[in-house]
Amino acid sequence: MFMLAAPLLLLLLVSFPPTSGAQIPDKSKVKETPIATNGQPFPWDRMRLPKTVFPLHYDLTIHPNLTTLDFTGVVRIRLDVQEDTSMVVLHAKQMQISNVLLLAPEDVRPLRVLEYPHFHQLALVSDKVLTKGRSYEVHLEFAANLSDSFHGFYKSSYRTSTGEVRVLASTQFEATFARGAFPCFDEPAFKANYTIRIIREPRHIAISNMPKVKTVELPGDLLEDHFDTTVKMSTYLVAYIVSDFLSVSKTTQHGVKISVYAVPDKINQTAFALDAAVKLLDFYDDYFDIPYPLPKQDLAAIPDFQSGAMENWGLTTYRETALLFDPEKSSASDKLSLTKVIAHELAHQWFGNLVTMEWWNDLWLNEGFAKFMEFISLDITYPELQVDDFFLGKCFEAMEVDGLSSSHPISTPVENPTQIQEMFDDVSYDKGACILNMLRDFLTPEAFEVGIIRYLKRYSYQNTVNSHLWESLTDICNSDDLDEGRMKQKEFCSKRNLNSGASKWYSDDELDVRAIMDTWTLQEGFPLVTVEVRGREVRLSQERYLKTDDRSLTEGFLWQIPLTYMTSASSTIQRFLLKTKTDILYLPEEVDWVKFNVDMSGYYMVHYEGEGWNSIIKLLQHNHTALSSNDRASLIHNVFQLVSIGKVRLDTALDLSLYLSRETEIMAVTQGFGELVPLYKLMEKRDMAALENQMKGYIVDLFRVLIDRQEWADSGSVSERMLRSYLLLFACVRNYAPCVTKATQLFNRWRDSDGNMSLPVDVTMAVFVIGARTPEGWDYLFEKYRHSLQTSFKSRMKIAMAVSPLQYKLKWMMEQSLNGEVMKTQDLPDVVVSVSKNPHGYKLGWDFLRANWNTLIKKFDLGSHSIAYMVTGVTNQYSTREMLDEVRSFFGSLTEETGSEMRCIQQAYETIEDNIRWMDTNFPLLQAWLDKRNHRVAHVDL
Repeated sequence: MFMLAAPLLLLLLVSFPPTSGAQIPDKSKVKETPIATNGQPFPWDRMRLPKTVFPLHYDLTIHPNLTTLDFTGVVRIRLDVQEDTSMVVLHAKQMQISNVLLLAPEDVRPLRVLEYPHFHQLALVSDKVLTKGRSYEVHLEFAANLSDSFHGFYKSSYRTSTGEVRVLASTQFEATFARGAFPCFDEPAFKANYTIRIIREPRHIAISNMPKVKTVELPGDLLEDHFDTTVKMSTYLVAYIVSDFLSVSKTTQHGVKISVYAVPDKINQTAFALDAAVKLLDFYDDYFDIPYPLPKQDLAAIPDFQSGAMENWGLTTYRETALLFDPEKSSASDKLSLTKVIAHELAHQWFGNLVTMEWWNDLWLNEGFAKFMEFISLDITYPELQVDDFFLGKCFEAMEVDGLSSSHPISTPVENPTQIQEMFDDVSYDKGACILNMLRDFLTPEAFEVGIIRYLKRYSYQNTVNSHLWESLTDICNSDDLDEGRMKQKEFCSKRNLNSGASKWYSDDELDVRAIMDTWTLQEGFPLVTVEVRGREVRLSQERYLKTDDRSLTEGFLWQIPLTYMTSASSTIQRFLLKTKTDILYLPEEVDWVKFNVDMSGYYMVHYEGEGWNSIIKLLQHNHTALSSNDRASLIHNVFQLVSIGKVRLDTALDLSLYLSRETEIMAVTQGFGELVPLYKLMEKRDMAALENQMKGYIVDLFRVLIDRQEWADSGSVSERMLRSYLLLFACVRNYAPCVTKATQLFNRWRDSDGNMSLPVDVTMAVFVIGARTPEGWDYLFEKYRHSLQTSFKSRMKIAMAVSPLQYKLKWMMEQSLNGEVMKTQDLPDVVVSVSKNPHGYKLGWDFLRANWNTLIKKFDLGSHSIAYMVTGVTNQYSTREMLDEVRSFFGSLTEETGSEMRCIQQAYETIEDNIRWMDTNFPLLQAWLDKRNHRVAHVDL
């Protein structure tokens, strides 16, 4: 599944929210005997299903009615009985079950059905024992309403260009929602084959994981589509859609048919996605050295979709914004994000679908890998997208959450559906990808590739835990499976034998990958490495980085850290594995400066003790290009994050930021904004206008030369174009006169042409933001929004409308998004968070979240990334004790059923406490530094 990320541009308006996780006590076992709905004892008392019976094959027929918005179905499940038992326990949620039969070798007999809704479980009880090793099937008939949320088998709708509303039905089963569509063993380790049939009206089509083999006519003018049997897979990957979509198709070099489906009015926006999918599926087929096992891969753009996309095997589903592309109206960042989403879902066809985690505690084996593979695949298939410029941002986002005491280990116990939903967060995705990147750098890319291919081949169609991956990456040249025709492995190992110096970290002793990586996956947080240079001696120490007053919380943590460093004397990357709390390195000669964590390929921060930071500031002031742009971005990030925990004074960090007036690379520039903008965003929520304006003035001055250099046109590389959008939006939001003048002119000309004038795509955001400041401009944008079929264009209008100073418009916009008629409810989290970052709207966002809490958790589901994004996004710029009390008072009044145990609530409290601490400590320092600088600047002007 692809989680939605806030667009890069929103950094200016929205500092990145932490996402979710879970601290719910383990209630997976019922204290007393559970009671079924009919008052009888329920024969199973755990949330996880028993291992006595496994499904082998599902025969599933589904008949949705898109007029009455409900569905009926029949499922027949072939069972593998592992132990003698008289009951079959499986999942079903909010459906009527009838006509339940056991098909035994000797006869067909009814089974007694008990329901326990608290665990979404059904017990099918037999009066005769089901004997181990014999063949049985269970038959169940069921009926339910199409869900009006975004999961299970749910209703979606769209408006055609002529204004007609059309309905379709689609599925979203990850993580625990297949049970809402048909009775099943809804846990990832219960893999089985599926043979699916869909009954539909002639005006619709049906698609599923596998190709259609035939269509049968039924009485009552109905058709039944029969789909081929799937490979062995988990329930959460089953998918089917009944709609009036159109499609376009191509075939890969490996003979796989790729089709992109969309609503008829938007089928002309599918060409880019189709080409990308063909290119990427071919890339993975070759890279993993394992053929994609299905005959087809469909990509479907769903009008209502909660996350970014979903990797259902053979039928991946997407938000329209994540799949549709219009060369005239889509931006460089649209192209990058769309390609990344497709790369993510197609990587899952191997990581996740072919090899699946045993249980949701190791979700990162799916999501961390898919996130990581986005960057590996695009670097090779789309070098022009310069995807490497954006990887670091993922690690910074992960650290934002991972630096709080409410964080969780990458691999962490979960039981109930809320906890499972909460695993879909920045730790599983982004931290997962960052530690894989660190491991790849550590082992060498060649050894890493050989190891992951070995992992995929060894565990195809099976389920895995963390240790299976580490074993596959260990000792890859001494393994007994070299003879399985693995060309890449043979080639790599023969080269390594010729050149024994190829291993960079260790000599002949075997590297213990598991011991190293367990320190990164089984404990939460990340290390802060402190470096002190004394002559040739480099003293190293490690501790947990944590934003807290309570230093005892940092004790007891130890990582095995693959350190890298370079010095003023040598740009050769040196390597050292730090396994202990402290250690000492010796340099061959004394140096002017040392930079640890080269290119930030490691998931850790670095603090330079003594004169360390001053020598780096000097280097950046005089010769910043001596370091790579990733190194510069990581220094900006680290120094400001170290201010938060009192390791570095704020004036040191601000002195370092002065070099940014000469910076031109996107990662370093956006990181500069990412550290400086939140400082005034805190002040906007308090009565501090003078200091706030001083701070805003400083940032505009810092980047003025770079802003003035931007053309109002679509030229340059992807990174240059994204930087242009970013800078012009910032300049206009900050009322920088040349920008406001130009944007106002362009908006008026665009409006006078009734939207027919072609605006440069890169500047539309800046133009719309200025246009949305007046009631007439806002209304005009809204009219265009209503009638546009171009999804990314609409997204930009929506954000511009949400950062308008017109409070009554902001309130109306949130209400409209909740209603879902004109503005889709799927976009509500973005709208609420954008309004909350808006200095004119932050109270409105908070009031809206409170007033509509129960509706929101029903629509978006407890524990979901959407809920966490709203909770943290609405509150993470508060910095007063009054607001902390108000936030605590509301969330403290919730029950467990309404979300009181969600990790995002703890994250919200911690973030506000950190903001309060930051303002108390640094407010006077910031004032003094800005005053001193203004004084200096004034003297220069004289």
